[in-house]
Amino acid sequence: MDTTDDSGGAGPSDKSPAYTIKQVSEKTSLPQHVLRYYESEGLLPGVARNRSGVRRYSESDLEGLALVCCLKNTGMSIKQIQNFVELSLEGDGTLKQRCELLREHKQHVEDQIQEMRKHLEKVTGKIDYFTRQYEKYTGTP
Repeated sequence: MDTTDDSGGAGPSDKSPAYTIKQVSEKTSLPQHVLRYYESEGLLPGVARNRSGVRRYSESDLEGLALVCCLKNTGMSIKQIQNFVELSLEGDGTLKQRCELLREHKQHVEDQIQEMRKHLEKVTGKIDYFTRQYEKYTGTP
């Protein structure tokens, strides 16, 4: 449903601010083509357009985008995010499924963090080793 007029102001049924794709790109540091891609893949459903066809993002769209970015940045695949968004669109009957999907993702992220900690310990050990070797080589404490 179109909730904005051609001047970009909020229509009578929508008092929330509406942002252009350029403004959202600037706010989020996501290129405009990424925003269009997310929309085309169903990750940002229902982005309104004015009569001229210009996208108008709401605060709710920005909240959804923040979740999509969070999930993506923590390693969730586009396919999994699509599934999550589709479940969300189906309503409260899918709450249990969405919670389970997020619990599984959380466990995956925690496993990745643990693995990265092990790698970090190894790197730290090598820094210490090479620092001692360098000090021995140069005769500096």
